[in-house]
Amino acid sequence: MNQNDPPTEHILACLSSSPSNAKIVRTAATMAKAFGGTFTALYVRTPDSDQMGQEDRRRLQQHIRMAEQAGADISTIYGDDIPQQIAEFARISGITKIVLGRSSVHRRHFWSGPSLTEKLTLTAPNLDIYIIPDAAVEQDYGSGRRLFARSIVPSFRDLLITAGILACITVIGFLFLQLDFARYNIIMFYMLGVLLTALTTSGYSCGVLGSIASVALYNFFLTEPRLTFHAYDPGYQITFVLMLTSAIVTCTLTTRLKDQAKMSAQAAFRTKVLFDTSQLLQKATNEDEILSLTAAQLTKLLNRNLIVYPEQDGSLGQGQIFNTVEESSRLSFDSAPERSAAEWCFANKKRSGASTDYCTDAKGLYLAIRTGSGVFGVIGIDLSERSMDAFENSVLLSILGECALAVENRRIALEKERATMQAQNEQLRANLLRTISHDLRTPLTSISGNASNLLSNGETLDAETRNKICTDIFDDAQWLIGLVENLLSITRIEDGRMNLQISPQLMDEMIEEALHHVNRKSCEHTITTQCGDEILLVNVDARLIMQVVVNLVDNAIKYTPVGSVIRISAYRKDHQVVVEVADNGPGIPDRAKAQVFEMFYTGQSRIADSHRSLGLGLPLCRAILTAHGGTLTLCDNIPNGSVFSFALPQSEVNIHE
Repeated sequence: MNQNDPPTEHILACLSSSPSNAKIVRTAATMAKAFGGTFTALYVRTPDSDQMGQEDRRRLQQHIRMAEQAGADISTIYGDDIPQQIAEFARISGITKIVLGRSSVHRRHFWSGPSLTEKLTLTAPNLDIYIIPDAAVEQDYGSGRRLFARSIVPSFRDLLITAGILACITVIGFLFLQLDFARYNIIMFYMLGVLLTALTTSGYSCGVLGSIASVALYNFFLTEPRLTFHAYDPGYQITFVLMLTSAIVTCTLTTRLKDQAKMSAQAAFRTKVLFDTSQLLQKATNEDEILSLTAAQLTKLLNRNLIVYPEQDGSLGQGQIFNTVEESSRLSFDSAPERSAAEWCFANKKRSGASTDYCTDAKGLYLAIRTGSGVFGVIGIDLSERSMDAFENSVLLSILGECALAVENRRIALEKERATMQAQNEQLRANLLRTISHDLRTPLTSISGNASNLLSNGETLDAETRNKICTDIFDDAQWLIGLVENLLSITRIEDGRMNLQISPQLMDEMIEEALHHVNRKSCEHTITTQCGDEILLVNVDARLIMQVVVNLVDNAIKYTPVGSVIRISAYRKDHQVVVEVADNGPGIPDRAKAQVFEMFYTGQSRIADSHRSLGLGLPLCRAILTAHGGTLTLCDNIPNGSVFSFALPQSEVNIHE
């Protein structure tokens, strides 16, 4: 079979406390490996599971661990009819083959109901059922419920409740008898007593005992002759039999409904815990938070002390303890056996510690938080007081699976973010190299050509031509200097190496000084300033804010035709100083407004001079203003043109007399 093909076989092994169940698990694992399919181990939790003995619990946990180590997906379902539950699970999960033991195959007596295999064949005829021979005498993995699977001896509390209910019913029967009520009404009250007994006591014992006692009390106190177990009317014999049968049936149905309600409550609780855990893990922002939330959920669920060891650089990190009980009974997770068990679990990706076959001197159970891609940590659970049952184990495995998946998703997301950032950096570097190599060629070629012309023909050129050539060389050199300054400034700001020289500065003076450093072609435009008479004082690095003004004015000069008007205004607004650089040029299209502050974006507008822009001016301005706690915005100038405005926090004017 091609390794890339999806698995076509899905093997199911039914888990139980039977001694031969280990052989079933091994056989199912071998079949799954041979067929190249998936392997699932299923445990059907019934109401009788709570009455399982300590040895049976130990064997069941051992079989669950064996299946888990064999690579099986462990599933637990709840129900009363085991064959029906297995068949329904197989149908929903796409099971193709089921592995069973021999003890489940035959009927014990001719009056027994259909066997497990017969029921599975009837409900799921498309399944392949494999029977594993075993000569050992095993506990029956029966197809139905057994009435007295629980302890027959009732508790003293249940006996008191039963006696009290029957005494009350008998008193009420006497009253009804004195009031000449029909005897069937009294019988119905005894039936009610049996129902109340089944509801308020545990197990079947008190219900059956109450059924027998109801018939005896009715016969002894309420039939003629009184205070004897004889009855004059022969029809009473049939009445007693029907009354006893009805009472036992009622007791059985009531107890079964209680058990079903209990299992439904457990299933609902398990679902709620898993749902809450999934929601909490989705909101977690890092691995430590994921592990802490998982431990908190398990602490609430199991009511045990826990320790969580995160994975750090391929080894087991420092553990974090979550305590729920008083200090006197806490397990010391810092002891050498506990730490050794945790490290063994991390290294071998298997359970270790208490109730396992590895590191048995430890009193805690250690499980790896893992997926197929690796181990993300180890969780230790205190088992020094009591062991876990199948329900707790099932929820524990489910929550650890959710935790491992959340950690894996988080790492994948971080890896994607790093890959995306690296791709963006590579793209940025490629754009920078491509843009610089393309745009530096024009001024460098102009400088080289003009300089060569001066060297070769300087003596033959007139003064006006030489002056024109020198001016072009100067303009190209100034453009290159401005480019390098912008590159260095934005690099220092991005790397956090820009040291701001903050001091109180007058905005109108910085604007006036900046206009002395704008593009030489500013003489071809009309530049006006309007700062008003009020004092506009800000705490800034004057050199950088002047660079912002120069870049904005140069940007307006480059992208507007000769003769355009550029207006610079400054005013106070809401404890801020606002500076606007407006032009009446062609403006910026709406689709490009969101991109003008991106590095290397130059738009489609034709630049007035011969130099292409690298698209660094506006990103640099925004970075400088952000470092000062200011903002840079763009809007349309009515009726045409653009307005770039930035706002800086206002500084108070201190007058010293």
